[in-house]
Amino acid sequence: MECRVKIYIGNLSFDTTEDQLRQTFEGFGEVSAVNIITDKYSGESRGFAFVEMPTKDEAVSAISGLSGQELNGRTLKVNEARPRNDGGGGNRGGGRNNNYRKSW
Repeated sequence: MECRVKIYIGNLSFDTTEDQLRQTFEGFGEVSAVNIITDKYSGESRGFAFVEMPTKDEAVSAISGLSGQELNGRTLKVNEARPRNDGGGGNRGGGRNNNYRKSW
């Protein structure tokens, strides 16, 4: 049974490529997917990425083996990705609660 574990990689050098990340993680097992997160407008790396591995054992091995290690001059922060919170973030509402109604 395949469970595909998603791994978060932070503090990534802006020069790191998806191929370099794939090769780094393949030292610990099979890599299903690599995705460096880029800025929507400039297309430049935002300094973090996600890697998916098909087994929990390989993912745990990669996390423990790579967290705190250096890649392209940066010390990596590697851990299991948390589920995405779709509650949003950022301040899209102009800094106030848009559900607010004046009662006077």
